[in-house]
Amino acid sequence: MQMKNIEDINKENFEKIQASKKIPVFFAGDIVRVGVRIVEGKREIIQYFEGLCIAKKNRSMNSSFTVRKISFGEGVERTFALYGPIISSIKVIRSGSVKRAKLYYLRDRTGKSARIAEKIKRKIGIEIDVKTDLEEEKVEKDLKDNSEEKVETKEIETKKKEVKKKLQNKDLEKKK
Repeated sequence: MQMKNIEDINKENFEKIQASKKIPVFFAGDIVRVGVRIVEGKREIIQYFEGLCIAKKNRSMNSSFTVRKISFGEGVERTFALYGPIISSIKVIRSGSVKRAKLYYLRDRTGKSARIAEKIKRKIGIEIDVKTDLEEEKVEKDLKDNSEEKVETKEIETKKKEVKKKLQNKDLEKKK
């Protein structure tokens, strides 16, 4: 009988935790809102900490990230364990465009120089949707119905224009 290594046990636990928690993809430079569980006596509340992610460390179970915000003119940083039990939710508010993995240089900056440009996401390529035969038939019927309606509306519009022209002609004749 073979004994399990600590790494094997950690890997199994990590897979269980990763399956249960939904963690969005985010990087340094993103503005994130972290829901932190705080226990006060018997009750548990969720307090949100929103700020700029200045560092992220990917070490499987030991992954962590640091969030910095300015509170009443003072910089506050907080490091969270990514898979820790105190984190209830992580939401990416805005993606930032940066060229570094660690943004520690922002500690010395304030005001406009501490801003980070927003990352513009572009979709390149063609998205292919797989549709069933029933969906295709529905789409074709909708297109036919729309085209018939367009023809009817065009006929009505031409009739309206003709009536307007006749009225204008009558007005011109009356003026003469």
